[in-house]
Amino acid sequence: MQSTAISFSPSISLPKKPHKPSGSASLCKFNPLSQPLRFGSLNGSTARKINPISCSADSSSSKLNRNGWISVPAPVPERESDGVEVRATSVRESAGEAPKSKPMMETLVLGSLFGLWYLFNIYFNIYNKQVLKAFPYPVTVTLAQFAVGSVLVILMWTLNLYKRPKISGAQLVAILPLAAVHTLGNLFTNMSLGKVSVSFTHTIKAMEPFFSVVLSAMFLGEFPTLWVLSSLVPIVGGVGLASMTEASFNWAGFWSAMASNLTNQSRNVLSKKFMVRKEESLDNITLFSIITIMSFFLLAPYAFFTEGVKFTPAYLEAAGLNVNQLYTRSLIAALCFHAYQQVSYMILQRVSPVTHSVGNCVKRVVVIVTSVLFFRTPVSPINGLGTGIALAGVFLYSRVKRIKPKAKTE
Repeated sequence: MQSTAISFSPSISLPKKPHKPSGSASLCKFNPLSQPLRFGSLNGSTARKINPISCSADSSSSKLNRNGWISVPAPVPERESDGVEVRATSVRESAGEAPKSKPMMETLVLGSLFGLWYLFNIYFNIYNKQVLKAFPYPVTVTLAQFAVGSVLVILMWTLNLYKRPKISGAQLVAILPLAAVHTLGNLFTNMSLGKVSVSFTHTIKAMEPFFSVVLSAMFLGEFPTLWVLSSLVPIVGGVGLASMTEASFNWAGFWSAMASNLTNQSRNVLSKKFMVRKEESLDNITLFSIITIMSFFLLAPYAFFTEGVKFTPAYLEAAGLNVNQLYTRSLIAALCFHAYQQVSYMILQRVSPVTHSVGNCVKRVVVIVTSVLFFRTPVSPINGLGTGIALAGVFLYSRVKRIKPKAKTE
């Protein structure tokens, strides 16, 4: 904002000795402001001039004051004086920019979160698939990923990088179902990735909008329109066509991916329902951190009883595996796993479950393409057509979801 300075050009000189009035009762006058006042601006703009104020010498309009000899000038109307006019142009511009910049910043933040979500997911799927091909124990791999995430959360709280939450027993009970479906969703995903190709797993998981619509209607009361239901037809049909022509198809991988759809969308809907309770709500980072730790403790007993302790260096060396390479890839996959899950929750708190599901399906397009190129997965024309139809249905779904139903008029 431009500042304005006020400067007085002349100095005011008062008489050294008071002058005694004579018997004629004539008033002595003096003009303290013999030169006009000039108001200048710091940036060198044109100065404004105020005419000098003079005391009246008319005995009819001025009378002698008891305590002094200076006559009081008649008040000058404001419209006649050339006053100072201050224009806060820069203030108005900055005030107008605030409402416009806020939505733009929110859009940039949301776009950056989606980009990080896709990037971390790409790296997770590539390294995780390499680990599962060499070490086909999905429960242990999933437990290791939860363990790395739990360590990161504890370090974050210990080093005061984020405020340690105070959780009540009622909140833990409310979070427990989220942790359970979170654990199952990631376990089923790793089971599917270990059985079939990455591209086929994510083709099946393109059916998440179907599960999202059903669960949103059941738990959130968000009932779909006829257009939304129609858009689900190509999604289901495309996934079915791709499944019939998939070279790496097996039922274990197929049903694991379908179970992952159900549990992941249950987690999204339940977490959205939990976060909107203002009296019990937690921020997204705290909620995901607690879920990660709870998921580790929920899965650890099952992993030890079903697969045992097989992630030790002695066992890996006996199996003829490169220990350093496997540990490095597992660590990178676990870090990317925790990162993309965290960003997913951050996005979920900003958008609706259905929008989150659509973004998830767009992410699958990128993951499918990159995995096909990286692993050189063979794709038949019919298989590619089925995948394309499913993804086109997802795009159609995202468009018709914006159509608001017309309000009923009585």
